[in-house]
Amino acid sequence: MEAGDRVANLLGHLNPVYMPEGGLRAAPTSASSSKKPKVAVLGAAGGIGQPLALLLKGSNLVGELSLYDIVGTEGVAADLSHIDSSVKVSSATGADKLGEALYDCDLVVIPAGVPRKPGMTRDDLFNINAGIVANLCAGIAKYCPGAWVAIISNPVNSTVPIAAEVFKKAGTYDPRKLLGVTKLDVLRANTFVAEAIGKAPESVSVPVIGGHAGVTILPLLSQTTPRVEVSADKAKALTERIQDAGTEVVKAKAGKGSATLSMAYAAAKFAESCLLALQGQSVVECAYVESHLTDLPFFASQVRLGRSGVEEYLPLGSFNELETKNFGALKSELRGSIQKGVDFVHKS
Repeated sequence: MEAGDRVANLLGHLNPVYMPEGGLRAAPTSASSSKKPKVAVLGAAGGIGQPLALLLKGSNLVGELSLYDIVGTEGVAADLSHIDSSVKVSSATGADKLGEALYDCDLVVIPAGVPRKPGMTRDDLFNINAGIVANLCAGIAKYCPGAWVAIISNPVNSTVPIAAEVFKKAGTYDPRKLLGVTKLDVLRANTFVAEAIGKAPESVSVPVIGGHAGVTILPLLSQTTPRVEVSADKAKALTERIQDAGTEVVKAKAGKGSATLSMAYAAAKFAESCLLALQGQSVVECAYVESHLTDLPFFASQVRLGRSGVEEYLPLGSFNELETKNFGALKSELRGSIQKGVDFVHKS
């Protein structure tokens, strides 16, 4: 299926939403409801937000595309509104308009925040983006607590736990509907492995587990479909390239950008999976979610999505020697990132 066709297949109807005047509006009982979903992109004027909004505007399954940012939102909306698709585009700018952007939303995608730049540490990124994500999630809890929330803002290893704690405080937390988007790691793994074995990327599927930063990203090359045989040295090189792929893009853009286009594409594909599941289809995706598969409270793995969100956690399967070693290494790093997110909310 062509990329344009895939994007055109996005979205079905979703869940209850908060009405500002009070109470919950009941969601339609059938996915065949004629009402098309309202999808919000928070951070819509940014490097990821703009191409993501473009892809969603091209979907004939979206009813309304709600764009929100602190500046520049109207220009993005005006630009997109000239595209000849039936998707209604609305915009809201500034903190006082967040409720307007979120009201009646079914799916909220959050690419808001600053991208990683050369020389920027994870602490630098966290210190800026943590507060942004916490504030946006407080708005979601108030105006559309039944919505699915897909978080792109880095560091995802910490921002998803931040979102969870904000929702818990508000009494709206549903772990099945809070998803950290690690889809780009999967796309990179598929692409790099396909290049190495001389196959088309569309024909390769590599599970990627763990987290969404550096050593916490663990591609399970031994579980690739179709099965591939590469040397131990090649597997190590491929794993390291997948883990460092974000830095590869930052360097290639000479410090003037990060992985915005590929991330937007990955986010659109992930949204498609979520929304097809909401239509009643069984969809398997890798996502960073609250999980019981390990002793870590959050973990990225293959999950089965359905109408209620995450409905099944697929087994991790067996690891080879390299994967076992890397799995042990990632746990300490990921545990610290999770705790950092939790502590941020409770110390704020």
